[in-house]
Amino acid sequence: MAQGPRDARWGRVVLGGLAAALALAPALFTPGSASAQSLIRDTEIEEILREDIDPILKAAGLEPKDVKVHIVGDKELQAFVTGGQQMFLHTGLILETESPNQLLGVVAHETGHMAGGHLARQGEMMRAGLKPMLLTMGLGLLSVLAGEPTGGAALIASSGQFGMIDVLKHSRGNEGSADQAAVGYLQRSGHSGKGLVEFFDNFRYQQVFSEARRYKYFQSHPLSADRIAALRAPVERQSNYGKVDSEEDLREHAIMKAKLDAFLNPPAQTYIKYKEKDPSFPARYARAIAYYKGSEPDHALRAIDALIREQPNNPYLHELKGQVLFENGRVRESEAPHRRSVELKPDAPLLRVNLGRTLVALDDPKRTEEAIGELNRVVAADPDMYEAWRLLAQAYDRKGDPGRARLASAEAHFSVKDLTAAKVFAMRAREKLRADTPQWRRATDIVLASDPDDRDLRDLARGG
Repeated sequence: MAQGPRDARWGRVVLGGLAAALALAPALFTPGSASAQSLIRDTEIEEILREDIDPILKAAGLEPKDVKVHIVGDKELQAFVTGGQQMFLHTGLILETESPNQLLGVVAHETGHMAGGHLARQGEMMRAGLKPMLLTMGLGLLSVLAGEPTGGAALIASSGQFGMIDVLKHSRGNEGSADQAAVGYLQRSGHSGKGLVEFFDNFRYQQVFSEARRYKYFQSHPLSADRIAALRAPVERQSNYGKVDSEEDLREHAIMKAKLDAFLNPPAQTYIKYKEKDPSFPARYARAIAYYKGSEPDHALRAIDALIREQPNNPYLHELKGQVLFENGRVRESEAPHRRSVELKPDAPLLRVNLGRTLVALDDPKRTEEAIGELNRVVAADPDMYEAWRLLAQAYDRKGDPGRARLASAEAHFSVKDLTAAKVFAMRAREKLRADTPQWRRATDIVLASDPDDRDLRDLARGG
């Protein structure tokens, strides 16, 4: 049936109201995605975070080793949890916290969402919002058909708002529940909840901004004076309320922030924040990194050597020295500091990756064989470490072992869910490996787990 101009106009109102409502609703349930961001791996920062986070997870009844903590290299103030017990902390959030206790408060709150099963109930929240939205929209359509276009249009236009009321009711309930759970976790792990209240208080002004201008964290974690007051009351009743961060915790927090600042920001910005006259370890550490980033390797090495003289058993200073040397073409000189970092921290896979990279780059048969041993230790501890698999592929290729080289390439792509490339390399590996060996069977498994088509399955059958 053809539409006249007036009917078409109301049709546009209906579609516009529906589009606006559907566009707004998912924003409440998608706190952010790390897929488009870069994940940062740094042993020193990860160790500082785990020391703080693991007691909170235990207090929540969670097994720390089952919870993966990811650092997202992004200036946005954001933190969120996803299914499978994954916690994501943006560097912007870490840098905005003024103390370890404030960061612990945010972590405890996110743990409350994880332990409370709030992610599993997102579908319930969506359904709660869709019911009143669709009901209101239906009433609006009936009004239009009954000859009341003005009233119908008003109902249709407000349908999204009615849906949002129920969604926000569920969201506020989850936020309040996570807040109260966080207070309990902090108390049971021997910490004060004061930092969480302070952190929210510092960003109280966010509630007067429009959704578009707010930090993403406060879009999905809306603040209000009532919410902060409801959180403050139980926190002030804690027996740990007056407990303060230890000197060691404050020092580690300052080091973590200095390292992130120096690596993520331009050197000029680091020099302004961490001035030459500041003699503290975090400031000198940050400046050494800034010299390296600013293409002043000799200046950076002098600064790092001065720090090493003070802390000769700090593995991360040796790691940084090796990195500066390696990336400035002084590969042979970088071997010793990388070896020293592994000696001081033998259980850190990332430090072994650095050593493995150096050994591969030296292009010496003896060192290539050693690199293969080091990198195999890494992937045994962390099978999803893409860089270790990539270097293994290079080392095996240099050794003249094309089957294992292609299998390592397949593993590298499989670790980052690039199933098409993983399947291609696994099929090539099967051609080069002796049938029915563990490596040949692993290549077969990768093909079978990488969405093989009929042709792939026929090729597998022909290969045995």
